Amino acid sequence: MRTRELPTLHPERQLWRRGVTAVAGVDEAGVGPLAGPVVAAAVIFEPEVSIAGVDDSKRLTAKRRETLFAEIGRRALAIGIGQAEPAEIDQIDILRATFAACRRAIGALSMRPDHVLVDGRPIPDLGIGQSALVGGDRKSFCIAAASVVAKVTRDRLMQHYDRLFPVYGFASHKGYGTRAHLEALASFGPCTIHRQSFAPVRDAARARERR
Repeated sequence: MRTRELPTLHPERQLWRRGVTAVAGVDEAGVGPLAGPVVAAAVIFEPEVSIAGVDDSKRLTAKRRETLFAEIGRRALAIGIGQAEPAEIDQIDILRATFAACRRAIGALSMRPDHVLVDGRPIPDLGIGQSALVGGDRKSFCIAAASVVAKVTRDRLMQHYDRLFPVYGFASHKGYGTRAHLEALASFGPCTIHRQSFAPVRDAARARERR
């Protein structure tokens, strides 16, 4: 059986060797769901700091993410959170909203990074040097740490929304288009945190109007 490779400090070390010390890893959570915000996180560590077990958040259990979230909070030099709400996603589209959330996360850091490592595509209009790594949350420790922070933060928000809108089951599916979620949409229509521009939500709203 192939051993799963964990993110390493290799991308960060390339920068540290060039004298770039404040390296921020950036990642997001919540691009695909039908409801709730997209949340981004930016994390800066001192050079050579690493936390055992930090990985792409999708490869970790919820319990493990919570444990690592606390450890990242204790050991990071700075953590920034940014988000874009459903109304903004509907207005400017999910890709632009995701970039906006990433810029807000970086702006929320208590120190300005010298360089940003970002998962996936480069962030437009950033004004800071950056490196975009495809699959970065599986290659870079700092990006993986950011993915954990973003995921835990968003999951907690969706648990809060579950208490406000209990008929949709947000605590279990976190806004993704599961069968149970789609059935709730068909029965009750969208609520205020649904992304009205997403086809399943739009279709459910139109179906309710025809009744």
